[in-house]
Amino acid sequence: RSCSFTGFSTVQSRKLAKSLSRSSVRSRMSLKSPRSYSSLQKGAVIWDPKPLQVKKIFEALKKGLDEYLEAHQAELDYLSGRHKDTKRNSRLAFYYDLDKQIRSVERYIRKLEFHKSKVEELYEAYCIQCRLRDGATNMKHAFSLSPSTKASRESLVELYKNFQECTEDMCFIEGALEVHLGEFHVKMKGLVGFARLCPGDQYEVFVRLGRQKWRLKGKIETDDSQTWDEEEKIFIPNLHEQFEIKVTELRGLATILVGVVTCDSINFFTTKPQSIIVDITELGTIKLQLEVLW
Repeated sequence: RSCSFTGFSTVQSRKLAKSLSRSSVRSRMSLKSPRSYSSLQKGAVIWDPKPLQVKKIFEALKKGLDEYLEAHQAELDYLSGRHKDTKRNSRLAFYYDLDKQIRSVERYIRKLEFHKSKVEELYEAYCIQCRLRDGATNMKHAFSLSPSTKASRESLVELYKNFQECTEDMCFIEGALEVHLGEFHVKMKGLVGFARLCPGDQYEVFVRLGRQKWRLKGKIETDDSQTWDEEEKIFIPNLHEQFEIKVTELRGLATILVGVVTCDSINFFTTKPQSIIVDITELGTIKLQLEVLW
């Protein structure tokens, strides 16, 4: 369905195009250069924001922060109850120790609340830029269907500029949001393979999240236990990358690929350690067990 803008004056068309104009979000928010963030470094797709993925991560992050707040509020309520009982019993040393614990928990709750409000502020700004970008796209399409005039061409130039600014601002906000994702502490729990794992077998596990890499080697001992040269690694989450896990079997100078799998990190934003078991082979004859704590 076409839309004609031939009846618009030059001034009207320019006003329509400039209706999306606004001061850059970077001038109102303390955001760093995109080079400061792992998902926006050289080699990544810099000007390609992904609103659906950002929404998924934001919802998981907000839920995880709410869980932490609930857990610490419950701890605060418990300590406050003991604090009152101790005050009545006049056990001063224990009373002051509880008072110190309560203040520590209160400070951490305030820190979590500030963290959550910052994440919500960033996501709200992101949604605004996303809507402005969609509006610029729709207006560009409408102008492109109208007869070409000087006014419409000038409006298209202005709309393209607005579109680019919104895209750039969305990418900067993605980078700022990424800073608030915390850390994943990944622990190696070992391979599970039943008859496939024999004493003396050696394996190499390679875990990658974006530019972050973890390479570790392990051996099946005679008592069926496993020894690994590393047991834990810290990964910094980002918005657009999934965990990639590759397992190879080491046989002398040769290596045999066992399997490669990917694992989404969206379910790791929670207070409890997540035990994950992934099928390395297609039939699931060899599995890898990890534990992830956010």
